[in-house]
Amino acid sequence: MIVIPAIDIKDGQCVRLRQGRMEDSTVFNDNPVAQAEKFVAAGARRLHIVDLNGAFAGTPVNAEIVTEIAKHCPNLPIQIGGGIRDLDSIQFYLDAGVSYAIIGTAAVKDPEFVRNACAQFPGKIIVGLDAVAGKVATEGWADVSEVDAIDLVRQFADYGVEAIVYTDIDRDGMMQGANIEATVELAKQSAVPLIASGGIAKLGDIVDIKEAARTAGGAGIMGVITGRAIYEGSLDLTEAQKYCDREEG
Repeated sequence: MIVIPAIDIKDGQCVRLRQGRMEDSTVFNDNPVAQAEKFVAAGARRLHIVDLNGAFAGTPVNAEIVTEIAKHCPNLPIQIGGGIRDLDSIQFYLDAGVSYAIIGTAAVKDPEFVRNACAQFPGKIIVGLDAVAGKVATEGWADVSEVDAIDLVRQFADYGVEAIVYTDIDRDGMMQGANIEATVELAKQSAVPLIASGGIAKLGDIVDIKEAARTAGGAGIMGVITGRAIYEGSLDLTEAQKYCDREEG
């Protein structure tokens, strides 16, 4: 399991939201490139970036900053989401040095787009499922659909998706721990690896996720995304990754 630090970009700054509310944001660094370099120095093995403005606009907005991060951290695999609604956007990011494109809203509204993206960019597509009480939200979490996350996971199993990022919106940015039960259940239903997100506040949360996955027969949780906990100092990225390595060693 890898611990994946998050950089959410809003108006060119590195921020964290609470429960996906754009009006409830905290700026942690006004230089996302410098923040990415700090994560590299701490031993990050992958970086999760969200273009928050892009998620609401429906098209990439902070692509220039993402490109700069990829340029300054050439050996760091990057996964980017937010506003990716067409194949051209995916091509742009991959050409810029990003490793994976995350499809969120478009995956819910146009599943065939995911199929086409996986065919054109094999091994490069991640689906982002952000849920409230098990129902998938879209448009930067502004709209909650009637679609069950588990149904979508099953649907995308045959498309060639590289991984699924599952975020519990109620927990995101709240520092209250992950929704372990829902995360593990989704992982059990998924034929592709799951990346858990939302609520990770301390090392104990990661320990709990690993233990729950083990108890569930090794449910395929390949990584956890965390942001506010690292920024506020309640979770040490280096220590957390070393713990995961020891457990799997």
